[in-house]
Amino acid sequence: MKEAPKIDVITIFPQMLRGFTEESILKRAVQKGLVGFRMVDPRAFTTDRHATVDDRPYGGGPGMVMKPDPMFAAVESVRTPAARVILMTPQGRRFDQALAQTLSNEQHLIFVCGHYEGVDERIRTGLATDEISIGDYVLTNGTLAAAVVIDAVVRLLPGVLGAEDSAADDSFSCGLLEYPQYTRPAEFRGMKVPDVLISGNHEEIARWRDEQARLRTETRRPDLLERKKP
Repeated sequence: MKEAPKIDVITIFPQMLRGFTEESILKRAVQKGLVGFRMVDPRAFTTDRHATVDDRPYGGGPGMVMKPDPMFAAVESVRTPAARVILMTPQGRRFDQALAQTLSNEQHLIFVCGHYEGVDERIRTGLATDEISIGDYVLTNGTLAAAVVIDAVVRLLPGVLGAEDSAADDSFSCGLLEYPQYTRPAEFRGMKVPDVLISGNHEEIARWRDEQARLRTETRRPDLLERKKP
């Protein structure tokens, strides 16, 4: 039987992620044995009595920089030959659904999460196999960004979602935004569900959904349609 994928997160805020991985879909994925999580605090790999993981930058400047030695030791304590070591950084590749799909096929992911003014450059050049950004903005620490990537990746693992095709219709999975969704009641405060969705005609419903997905994409994210052009 194939071993479940492993996800390790190197962070000085392990509690921030423990709650996140112990709720909802991620919790059920762990309970089913579909994925395994570990939070690794680099403070455990320091040698001074203050458990120092940061220091002032060489050359001066504001803020503090994450030291390389605790980070290297933390990653090396869990790294396997198959691991992809992902540094969460605003300078990394922009995260998208295609990358989430790629990462969901990996057996072992290690997320390295910086804090303060960032990490020593040697962490990027000597540890990371990948650098990922979730957008053109800066967070207080990379743990929050790692949580976003982890959620997007884990929900694509086989068996994690209730229906095997649940992720297939998600926005971005087919290059388009998702079509509008409705549920009961059929009318609420004067707003009615489109007749086609309660018609029982599955062919017409499929056609309507496709049209709506394309229209919504043209209106809100026309850049996605440009990418789909040959």
